[in-house]
Amino acid sequence: MVSEQVTGLRERKKAATRRELVSATLRLVAERGIDEVTVEDISAAAGVSPRTFFNYFASKEDALLSPYPDVEERNREVVERFLAMPAGVAPVPALAEAMRPAVMAIEDDPEEWLIRMKVVADNPALLARILVAQAPSEEALLAAVATRTGLDPVRHLYPRLVLSAVHGATTTAVRQWQIADGKSSLSGLLDEAFACLTAGLPAPDPAS
Repeated sequence: MVSEQVTGLRERKKAATRRELVSATLRLVAERGIDEVTVEDISAAAGVSPRTFFNYFASKEDALLSPYPDVEERNREVVERFLAMPAGVAPVPALAEAMRPAVMAIEDDPEEWLIRMKVVADNPALLARILVAQAPSEEALLAAVATRTGLDPVRHLYPRLVLSAVHGATTTAVRQWQIADGKSSLSGLLDEAFACLTAGLPAPDPAS
């Protein structure tokens, strides 16, 4: 029992240190620009040594773009939710609903995510790192769509089209949320984006 309490305390302390490093990195890069911030600056702002920083992240870019230590588990959960959807649910709405909880995690800390999005917009070189980091989860989702549809993505474009369409709708909803400075309902924007997508993107009434 005592051992479990010590382990739990240690894990909470590690999580708190990681959060402080992420927050310090975002704050400093937003203020100065990524090229003007060093690991030493971040470590000092977080009250730890550079050696401690490297226990958590390989670089300042990783600290910016890797907010969750359990990102692989979160990605696996998306795949599991998608594959567990009832057989009667079409691939697009099934994938949309499977991805929703992961996207909604943004609202757990909207201010931090707004800063992160601005930092990425101000530093386009980060986009390449994002694409590389997302590649394994993209491939896992593509394989899941292929499994659910029975279509080989090498021979058929449909699995990639499903994945691209849902990602596009998700990205659009998040971007609209960002434009509104986080004041719009992200859940509502996701609902609207997915509804438009599944309906075939009919043009809405401009007066509505």
